[in-house]
Amino acid sequence: MIADAILLLYLAVAPPLPADSGPLVLHGARVLRADGEGFLEGSQVALAKGRILAIGPEDDEPATPPGPTEDLVGLYLVPGLIDLHTHLLLHPYDETSWDDQVLRESLELRTIRAVVAARATLEAGFTTIRELGTEGAGYADVALRDAITAGLVPGPRILATTRALVATGCYGPSGFDPRWDVPRGAQVADGTTGVTVAVREQIAAGADWIKVYADYRRVRGGPSTPTYSLEELQAIVIEARSAEVPVVAHAVTDEAIRRCVAAGVKTIEHGTEASVETLALMKEHGVVLCPTLAASFAMALYTGGAKDGEEHPRNREARALLGRALTAGTRIALGSDAGVFTHGTNAHEYELLIEYGMAPVQAMRAATTGAAEVLGLEATLGRIAPGFIADLVAVRGNPLRDPTALRRVVMVIQGGRIVVDRRAAPDPR
Repeated sequence: MIADAILLLYLAVAPPLPADSGPLVLHGARVLRADGEGFLEGSQVALAKGRILAIGPEDDEPATPPGPTEDLVGLYLVPGLIDLHTHLLLHPYDETSWDDQVLRESLELRTIRAVVAARATLEAGFTTIRELGTEGAGYADVALRDAITAGLVPGPRILATTRALVATGCYGPSGFDPRWDVPRGAQVADGTTGVTVAVREQIAAGADWIKVYADYRRVRGGPSTPTYSLEELQAIVIEARSAEVPVVAHAVTDEAIRRCVAAGVKTIEHGTEASVETLALMKEHGVVLCPTLAASFAMALYTGGAKDGEEHPRNREARALLGRALTAGTRIALGSDAGVFTHGTNAHEYELLIEYGMAPVQAMRAATTGAAEVLGLEATLGRIAPGFIADLVAVRGNPLRDPTALRRVVMVIQGGRIVVDRRAAPDPR
């Protein structure tokens, strides 16, 4: 039923992709240098068999094999962007609350929404995402990943985490009469044996990563507290590593973050209360922070509460966290938490990284090479360099000088194929 719905939606909105990605030459764009420090003026980029073949001055003879030439004069070319924290199975909370999405929306409706969200994400220039939990929608992220890979629907390359792991009584929906067995937004697992079994189940179902909620509210409206012991977190990491699958942790409290670092997780999501000492510990152990600034910004808008002329407490906390992380030298990668806010506006995270203190070159790396390193794909994604996968985005404006330029996407190339072409459209500014 779900597969039929996806296929019908695809036939209605998406032209079929070509059977292969033939040779193509991109002419005249300013091309982001492989080191990310600036742009090469007036260059041409030759693509073949889904890869970048060569890069050179625009007056060079076209690289072989020859192919059609696309004029990108006046545009800036960056690698396909990477978002390490998305939820395609969610839509903005000011449209429908998280509880109502989990409890009232059908799996079929949520999956169809995810197809639309995947297309919007791709059209915004994000060609790879790490999908961090279906929030009650089972293994629909694996199905969507496989449908995109098979060319059935358009969307970014997806690395799926399926259901996520939570401790008993430490996730939503919550606040119901204890007599009722209310569906949860993640898989409940406790103790070293329980979490080991859950990791095995999720990997067998297709998880590329394992996500764990290392802290959460115990009661509605209560504070977040650590929910898994160090031993449980270690058991999760050990079992996942046995299958060569990395672990990502939702963690906002300093103690939960320290436990996650000690256990060996690869990234911390949110990290709101992390101290400078804990952030330095993350640096020492090579643990990457995805601060999800755009989600904090969205929740601030939804909840209100800021006094006139004052920054909302959520945004103030997010700004302070980024400042501490930069001071500690913690590695930072772009993860927006899209789904809390509108899919296709993921680039707001890039803008906020810069607004809150990160240098534009650093923010671009967080969205490209740095994110690719987190995924273990640094040899194939995140750079415009010979041999890399031809995921490319052309935008109006220099995003190292104007962060909003990433919202003005003109062309998206995925695996050497042009999947978005807005050159004939007027500049929206």
